[in-house]
Amino acid sequence: MPKEMIRCLITAGPTREFFDPVRYISNPSSGKMGYALAEAARQAGWAVTLVSGPVALPAPEGVELVKVVTGEEMYAAVAEHFPTCDVLIKSAAVCDMRPTACSASKVKKDALSMTVEFEPVVDILKTIAATKTEAQTIVGFAAETDNVQAYAEKKLREKRLDWIVANRVGGEGSAFEADDNTVTLIGASGERFAFGPAAKTDIARALIAQLAQAL
Repeated sequence: MPKEMIRCLITAGPTREFFDPVRYISNPSSGKMGYALAEAARQAGWAVTLVSGPVALPAPEGVELVKVVTGEEMYAAVAEHFPTCDVLIKSAAVCDMRPTACSASKVKKDALSMTVEFEPVVDILKTIAATKTEAQTIVGFAAETDNVQAYAEKKLREKRLDWIVANRVGGEGSAFEADDNTVTLIGASGERFAFGPAAKTDIARALIAQLAQAL
């Protein structure tokens, strides 16, 4: 691989956290934005590894695909590949919590508890960002229903990211599962670039092009 080739690690899709082998909590993420970013990065000549939660999408051609299900599995895959990447784009929607106990067998309906205790899932972005070198760039995503820009900026600062993509979810025109999106790319130095409304494939190309200029 040529030395000048950018090595990009992208996460996409949802994660699942299980109560038992057939029941879990998750979210509506389709993975479309992350997969579009992987394709756009590949088209830009980058070497791409895509860590994906469970989605119904074909892998982009020429992209290394790593399939995971839980947040812990996604963290392990990101931790493995991050040391050799130049850019991490974390667009996956990871469940923030998981049941404290998971039954090895299906729990029968009459034995189900109506109260479930949860524990936090590892904060992948914050944990990985704490290990990054000056040569690496980390891009996070902030999917919010309210105060999108403010929450995105807070996440950018607190997790010490280089860039964050702010996008609104929930309600009509939700970014989850939709083919279109509207986002704002915010830099740690205050830069702002608005993209959309447009197809996620077009937004992905615009984001990659903007990031390429900054690298």
